[in-house]
Amino acid sequence: MVWVGLAVMVINFVVGLDGIPLPLARVMYNVGNSWLFIMLYLFMTFLLLDILRFCHVLPREYLFSSMKGSLAIALFIISVFVYGNIHYRDKQRVTMELRSSKPLQRPLKVVMMSDLHLGYHNPRAEFARWVDMVNAEHADMILIAGDIIDISVRPLIEEDVASEFQRLNAPVYACLGNHEYYSGTSKARQFVKDAGITMLCDSSVVVDDLCIIGRDDRTNSNRKSVKQLVDNADTKHFTILLDHQPYNLEEAEQSGVDFQFSGHTHYGQVWPISWITDAVYECAFGEYQRGNTRYYVSSGIGIWGGKYRIGTHSEYIVATIK
Repeated sequence: MVWVGLAVMVINFVVGLDGIPLPLARVMYNVGNSWLFIMLYLFMTFLLLDILRFCHVLPREYLFSSMKGSLAIALFIISVFVYGNIHYRDKQRVTMELRSSKPLQRPLKVVMMSDLHLGYHNPRAEFARWVDMVNAEHADMILIAGDIIDISVRPLIEEDVASEFQRLNAPVYACLGNHEYYSGTSKARQFVKDAGITMLCDSSVVVDDLCIIGRDDRTNSNRKSVKQLVDNADTKHFTILLDHQPYNLEEAEQSGVDFQFSGHTHYGQVWPISWITDAVYECAFGEYQRGNTRYYVSSGIGIWGGKYRIGTHSEYIVATIK
């Protein structure tokens, strides 16, 4: 089984899936990418068992030619990943209240999401459930901080996922993520257009007394700085910056941005990778503040690779701006 999983994983990364029939491509994607996480947990499990054996806590015969030991490890791994899959499907509704010192004609309700990663593993049927959850909020607008597409536009086109976006009962504004570049920016832009999403790529728009700025992804080394974007925006309104990757958070503070919404980190998806993201980013997950600028880095509503959440959760944010 290990070699089968590894072989499928290599095919996914080296050969690609776009030339394979969609149902088979889905199976190969899920099997191949799930093995990345399963192998991590097998490694940690055997490392812990070897430490216990070295410390004479666990008898040696339990680990060598032991049917009971093998069954116990298999049952443990299966239990962990069944839990992880169930937990991934449970989307957490996170609420926020943002106070504006700039005039608003009325309080505004904004739903924010990041990292949908729609494609081979998050199909139209799964996305339809997310649309129903978002529509139940009756928001004034929906903001998406990048990575709408996973690695290929092909499954989105074949399943007509664009029509699901058109069911959303509020206007949608988004910025590019790194996975839009992986899937091909021209194809990604066409899909976004067909879906009725307003893509803000180093540009801004004023909607309902809010100034929404969408920054191009860090993948593009020639993108504009936050200062350049703010200088060209109508910042007499409450200003929200959509920037997919939460690097250099001081730029938003120094430029006078009121609120920045980011994603990208997934908060590691599974423990203990979340410890790595905590070490890499100034803020890898959740609410944060620098000076007068507030931030939220989302762990994402979707996921990359295997559909598991262990020690993290999938979420969407419902913010009230007053």
